Amino acid sequence: MAVDVLIAEDEPSILESLDFILSRAGWTISSVTDGLAALAAVHASPPRLLVLDLMLPKRSGFEVLKQLRAEALTRDLPILILTAKGQQQDRRTAEELGASGFVTKPYANADVVGAVRALLGEETGQ
Repeated sequence: MAVDVLIAEDEPSILESLDFILSRAGWTISSVTDGLAALAAVHASPPRLLVLDLMLPKRSGFEVLKQLRAEALTRDLPILILTAKGQQQDRRTAEELGASGFVTKPYANADVVGAVRALLGEETGQ
C-alpha cells in the first residue's frame, strides 16, 4: 500500500502525536525512528511526503536530506523538516540542502496539518 506520509522521528511522544494528527487528517502514515531506516523506507516505497526530524540516530536529518536531494528519484520528494525552536542555523542549513518546509517544535497540530497539505498541493477545505 502506498504511504502518504513517512515520519522519521526518534522521540516516541512526538512520533505518536504526529501519527495521530496526520492519520486523523486522512493520510496513510508510516514511521521510522532513525536516519538509515528513513532512507531505506523511502527507497523501498517512496511516500508522497517525508516528515524529517533533524536529530536522528544512525544518520542525521541533514544527512538524509542531503542524500535524498542528490538522487534523481527523490530529488523532488516534499520534505518537511522538524526543528527545535530557536535553531536558526539548523533551519538555514536545511534550506540550503533543499528542505521543502519547516515546522518548529513545539508545534501546533494545525500548523503540521497545514504544512503537509500545502506541500502535497491539497486544498485546505477537505
